[in-house]
Amino acid sequence: MATIPLEGTTWRTRWKARWDGLMAKRWMLPVLLVVGFALSFAIPQFNLVNQYVQLILIYIGINVILTTSLNLVNGYMGEFSVGHAGFMSVGAYISAILTTQLLPKALLPYLFPLEVLAGGLVAALVGLVVALPSFKTRGDYLAIVTLAFLMIVKSVFENIEAVGGPRGIPGIDKLTTLPWTFFWTILAIWVIRNFVYSRFGRGVLSIREDEIASDLMSVNTRQVKLQAFVISSFFAGVAGALFAHVLQFISPRVFDIIKSTDILIMVYLGGIGSIAGSIIGGTIYTVLLEILRPLGMWRMVLMPLLLVILMIYRPRGIMGLREFRWFVPLHDLIGTKLWRRKKEASDAPAS
Repeated sequence: MATIPLEGTTWRTRWKARWDGLMAKRWMLPVLLVVGFALSFAIPQFNLVNQYVQLILIYIGINVILTTSLNLVNGYMGEFSVGHAGFMSVGAYISAILTTQLLPKALLPYLFPLEVLAGGLVAALVGLVVALPSFKTRGDYLAIVTLAFLMIVKSVFENIEAVGGPRGIPGIDKLTTLPWTFFWTILAIWVIRNFVYSRFGRGVLSIREDEIASDLMSVNTRQVKLQAFVISSFFAGVAGALFAHVLQFISPRVFDIIKSTDILIMVYLGGIGSIAGSIIGGTIYTVLLEILRPLGMWRMVLMPLLLVILMIYRPRGIMGLREFRWFVPLHDLIGTKLWRRKKEASDAPAS
């Protein structure tokens, strides 16, 4: 393997060369997954870090699921949905109702994965119902439709006494653990990554570039939009179910427009159209919120201000439309390299 010459370069260039070389190693992702799974079990088992740090890690995982799922619609498909907190609330309420009212207490730790799955499936069904009329509109109009959906869901939960009404549901068992959060986070990333690089995922990308041209090229844009929206809604419901069982209390006020705005900030902070960007955005935003907690309400001013500055100097976010090589299938990576070589050869002046 050819080595990268480092003579005459700055420290920044050398570190970037080393980092790019590390990104190219295909074995790095499986190694990191194995290490991550081992740590997710070892940290709570041997109390390697305190409960506060474990809680932050759980919130990071939940936010990464939310960011990755919304990025599928807003980043990869190029639409603009602002109702993600609505789907999150559906998953949270379904899981909370199963825990507090329907399932036996003794079996809750064993049935927890099914509760999370149920929350995701009901959220996906709601997402399908919302998507059918919504995708007759685009852009700002879709944002208005999804915002209206968020308000409708919030009002429905506030007016149903069986689910606590405006008081919400207290006393939810704390079933969300670090291993389960890690599992659902990896599952969300894996499913969305495979979808993006599938035949339907190519259709999603074509819609972002030009929907009319996609129709002319025989892309079933309606079907592709529905699939992307349903997958996004499913994982929003999964994140909501995990969130309910770590917060141990939910109410309609928890899932308002501010929550949707937080998710949007994470998406555009990390970068649109990038799974790596979703991971980075969710992690940075969660950690910064905790670091700035001593500032009180002023942190809610600084975080949007950070987004404004980012949009001015880097409109696509930190990793906008770029990806770690780990997440790119090998055949796509080889195809890209061959295309670049052909382009360089065609652009080279004839001798």
